[in-house]
Amino acid sequence: MSAHPEPPHPPNVPANRTDSVTWISRERTPAHDVTAPVGGTPSPIPAFIRNNPSRWAIVGGVLLLVLIALGVARHFTKPATPVGGAASQPSLPLVSAAAPGIRSVTSTVTFTGTIHARYDMPISPEGESGRIIAVLVEAGDHVKQGQVLARLDESVLRPQLNRLAASVEEAKAQAALSAAEARRAQAVAASGALSAEETARRVATATTDEARVKVAIAQLAEQEARLGKTEIRAPSSGTVLTRTAEVGQTASPGGEALFRLARDGEVEMRGQVAERDLATLSVGQSAQVYLTGIDKPFEGQVRLLGAIIDPNSRLGEIRIALKPDPALRPGAFARGEVVVGSAKRPVLPQTAVLSDAQGTFVLVVNAENKAERRAVRVGNTVPEGLVIADGLKGDELVVTTAGAFLRPGETVKVVAPKTAAASRS
Repeated sequence: MSAHPEPPHPPNVPANRTDSVTWISRERTPAHDVTAPVGGTPSPIPAFIRNNPSRWAIVGGVLLLVLIALGVARHFTKPATPVGGAASQPSLPLVSAAAPGIRSVTSTVTFTGTIHARYDMPISPEGESGRIIAVLVEAGDHVKQGQVLARLDESVLRPQLNRLAASVEEAKAQAALSAAEARRAQAVAASGALSAEETARRVATATTDEARVKVAIAQLAEQEARLGKTEIRAPSSGTVLTRTAEVGQTASPGGEALFRLARDGEVEMRGQVAERDLATLSVGQSAQVYLTGIDKPFEGQVRLLGAIIDPNSRLGEIRIALKPDPALRPGAFARGEVVVGSAKRPVLPQTAVLSDAQGTFVLVVNAENKAERRAVRVGNTVPEGLVIADGLKGDELVVTTAGAFLRPGETVKVVAPKTAAASRS
């Protein structure tokens, strides 16, 4: 309805127009809106759905099936409600614990070191410098005392020796002549054939010539000794450890040693022992020495304990006397063990013993199932674990694993607690 009704014909249009023109008024409904509801109210269904009803029916069915599947899955994956309808509580940490008990363990002191010759003797020329003309031994050879190891050039010393030998003969001849003249002068002294001064002069000459003989003999002996030093000999029996002498090399006193000799082939192990272990050791105790690559131990004996302790490392020296053996080569790395006694101590696996800035400790489960810190002292190491020297009696329930993830005072749940005897069986 309008306040101004339209005229039956458009304005300015002749009423008697004969062409095919149709006037569309406001009351006329377009042809494509025939489906619109009466009264002009728009349909709530969008036009693109009304145009394709079958396709959107399929999409709606698929969405409905998806929603049903999600509901079923949520129903079956929902955690079960605890019995009695109570709300779920946070789970307690599970730990493994065991009572270590008491067992008999052997107390040993372990240390490391190297093999040395007990008496390492460097050998160098003792006389003048000279060129080496022969080397008669090699490293590893066994030599006897006085055996020639090397020879130096004697082409200069030999003529000097011959000259001094001739001087001795000359001095002896002159001394014999002077002695004869002195005897004749003394024989005619009473007759007055010679003056007293002449007689005294001849006697003095004989004495001087006799002294010159002694000087010549001494010089000859000195030269013979110098010539003898051209042969480098072993000062004692033993094993040649190293040899640096080479033919053509010039050797001089005070220079690099030409040979190193282990007197009588004796060897020993020299190591460092912790300060706290020195008090348990004594000279004469039996020891065992192990070398890398050799399974069997070498029997030895504590020969010497250091008189001082290094203030920096807090270690003291120990020496183990060993029997000569070809496998004991000086310079080899060695590990030594000395049995100092036996005692009954708790033994724990290494995973049970923890340490921090406050020291070494273990976690013990008390009667209230709470983790309790217990300070301990490790005394030794055995194949079964660590020997606890102080801090445990053996009947405590000690956390063996996962102790590093617990806090003292935390409530825990022990899984299969067992004693050391049960674990061994």
